[in-house]
Amino acid sequence: MGEKVVADGFDLSDRQRYRRKLHECLEGLGRLLDEKRFDKPKNLLGLEIELNLAGSDGLPKMMNAEVLERIASRDFQTELGMFNLEVNIVPHRLGGRVFDQLAEELRTGLGYAHRKAAELDAGIMMIGILPTLGQDDLVHGNLSDVDRYVLLNDQIVAARGEHFQLDIEGVERLNCTSASIVPESACTSVQLHLQVTPGRFADVWNAAQAVAGVQIAVGANAPFVFGRELWRESRPPLFTQATDTRPPELVAQGVRPRTWFGEKWVDSAYELFEENLRYFPALLPICDEEEPLRVLDDGGVPRLQELVLHNGTVYRWNRPVYGIADGVPHLRVENRVLPAGPTVADVIANAAFYYGLVRALAEDSRPVWRRMRFEEAEANFDTACRYGIDAELMWPRTGRGSGTQRVPAVKLVRDELLPLAAAGLDAWGVEAADRDRYLGVIEERCRRRVNGASWQVETYHRAVEAGLGREAALAAMTRRYGELAGEGEAVHLWPVGFPGQG
Repeated sequence: MGEKVVADGFDLSDRQRYRRKLHECLEGLGRLLDEKRFDKPKNLLGLEIELNLAGSDGLPKMMNAEVLERIASRDFQTELGMFNLEVNIVPHRLGGRVFDQLAEELRTGLGYAHRKAAELDAGIMMIGILPTLGQDDLVHGNLSDVDRYVLLNDQIVAARGEHFQLDIEGVERLNCTSASIVPESACTSVQLHLQVTPGRFADVWNAAQAVAGVQIAVGANAPFVFGRELWRESRPPLFTQATDTRPPELVAQGVRPRTWFGEKWVDSAYELFEENLRYFPALLPICDEEEPLRVLDDGGVPRLQELVLHNGTVYRWNRPVYGIADGVPHLRVENRVLPAGPTVADVIANAAFYYGLVRALAEDSRPVWRRMRFEEAEANFDTACRYGIDAELMWPRTGRGSGTQRVPAVKLVRDELLPLAAAGLDAWGVEAADRDRYLGVIEERCRRRVNGASWQVETYHRAVEAGLGREAALAAMTRRYGELAGEGEAVHLWPVGFPGQG
């Protein structure tokens, strides 16, 4: 969805032509795979982070266009809401001191952006959902003034045919409606890309699906929506409901939501793209002039624009990506599980844990996806979103026995998964100092049972106990979050509460 999209209304012939082009693209992808035309392994990773704009009062600032004009860097782009930005880090080769390099680039880039935003009394904040966002902030008028967002909103609203129902029950309950998809913009995430060969794609995707719940358990950072304390990671239910094109009748019929975990382990990337065509009608039936099969017949590499655009409107938590670099096609697994923040150290620790773990699990002689049901991985994701660092997850028993058992996430990570992640980073050629520094952050979170969500909740309740009302307590907590994030220490080291508070 990062590409420029411009179109007016669509008629029946547009949709018919687009459907035909989608099937041609899928056939073209199959031919590229059969002919082994894809890039050789390059061990490349990529990183994108969605950001919030907040003022010194902790409240959202609807001014991304003005801030982007000040920043004046191609690394920063608009996102869905006027209080959102996104930063993109150029691909890096996995190995050596890559995580320290990423951390330094992020600190430099975000520091610069924060200083430019401060000229407009705004600041950059990395957080899964900005706690001070209210329902009145997430309305159509605060949609970024960009053609592709306006068009996407209009098509999803038309497909649904009625207001979106937001109903999430956690510690408290949120129950309201929205006339647009703008509540989706509350959900700011980290997207981790890993370029893989077609032969390795399925193993990496399956491994990423298997550990999605674990990622959320240790990295949750979005416990509040519209002032209500909900799940420890409230992004997935909010995102799912804010983009749901299905009225209740289609939900009852078992039609899949456009934001989904998936339904089975896979054997190839092709399966996921084919599922997209089988299950999801086009939202943006915009046709490219390219004839992909003719390009292939002529020995070229097709862009498969219709397939790529359609894929961008199916919101998998681990998404397949087709791309072309230097005239050669490649595949990536895009991990979209993690919330943004709290600090650069936390983001990079989450990334190191992920890249190490998927490498180790993808190369395991007894792969985890052969030892646990897909439904258990999906249930783990839901459980971790609800309970965060306190979640108990299903995981295969160790040793030669079969079956799964329920185990506290912190114990699973410390006893079994951190050693695997360390071995995976060794296999990537990451230097020991980088490996130990960032996996150490994950270990300390587990030892102390602290992540961004737990810190937010405890600090908010301290403010309430001190006599502040709900909105004032959320604003005070958000300001304190911004202060501590600015100091750069990982979240497990943050003091709970406020200076001078007993």
